[in-house]
Amino acid sequence: MNNYELMVIFTPVLSEEDFKAAQKKFADLITENGGEIVHENPWGLRSLAYPIQKKTTGLYVVLEYKAPSDFNEKLKVQLNRDENVLRHMVTALDKYAVEYNSRKRNGVSADSKTVEA
Repeated sequence: MNNYELMVIFTPVLSEEDFKAAQKKFADLITENGGEIVHENPWGLRSLAYPIQKKTTGLYVVLEYKAPSDFNEKLKVQLNRDENVLRHMVTALDKYAVEYNSRKRNGVSADSKTVEA
């Protein structure tokens, strides 16, 4: 099982319930295929760097998950089929990125190093 991070930008015309349902759809897809959600972080409505499909804002969500390496192709097919997804990006995380994200979530300064006495 490898560690990945998925960022999805949904169309801004979704209602709050539709946005949550879309997040749940992809989270369930990960768990149904033998993956495990490590952390889910909905960013909400943000401005885009450039217009996509004549839209200047999007609803962002970031999922950190563990999954078998062959699962990402299935995930990409589902993301490409969903008309509410403007853009998506899957990033493979190395052990340093996983450790950094874990420290950041737990409130420890990401720049601080642990010192053993």
